[in-house]
Amino acid sequence: MSWTEERVETLKKMWNEGQSASQIAKELGGVTRNAVIGKVHRLGLSNRNAGSSPAPKEEPKAAKPEPVEAKKPAPKPEHVPEPAAAAPAPKPSTPARRQIIPAGQPLPPQPSPNEISPEALAQQRATEKKARKLDLMELTERTCKWPIGDPATEDFYFCGLPSQAGKPYCEAHVGVAFQPMSSRRDRRR
Repeated sequence: MSWTEERVETLKKMWNEGQSASQIAKELGGVTRNAVIGKVHRLGLSNRNAGSSPAPKEEPKAAKPEPVEAKKPAPKPEHVPEPAAAAPAPKPSTPARRQIIPAGQPLPPQPSPNEISPEALAQQRATEKKARKLDLMELTERTCKWPIGDPATEDFYFCGLPSQAGKPYCEAHVGVAFQPMSSRRDRRR
C-alpha cells in the first residue's frame, strides 16, 4: 500500500471532519488504524479543529476511491521518510505532550548536569578529554560505546576507551549509565 495524493487528501478530509483513525482506515482499505495515525502525525494533522464533533457521513459506494490494485501506482516503501519540502513545519506542542523532533533539527536541551553526581560528572569530563574519538565502524566489543556530541554534526564520536568487562562503557561512563536506584531517587528530592 502506498500513500497516493488521492488517499492523502481523503485522509485529510476525513480527519478534519472528526472521523476516527479506525473509520478512516476502513474507508481507505488496505491500511491499519496505526498506519493512519502515523500518517496523520507525519502530516502534522494531530490537532483537530476545536469544537468539531465526529459526524460520520454515509457516502454512496460509487464515490469511494478505486481499489489500490486497479491503479497500480509505483510502489513506494513505507519506511522512506517524506521529503522535507513536502512535510509541514512541526507545530508547537503543549507542555503535556511530547514533541517529535524531525531528523536534522537541533535537539532540545538535555538533562542538566546536576542530575549526574558531581563526582561522576567530573570523571566523565576528564574521560572525554582523553577519549579515543572513534566512529561507529571503529567500535569493538572491548571499546566504550558512549556517544559524545550531537549525532547530526561532524563533531560526533564515541568514547572508545577500554570498556569494563560485561559492560558497553568505560569505567567513567558506567558510573553515569548504571547508577543505583537509591542515589537517583535521592537527587530528585
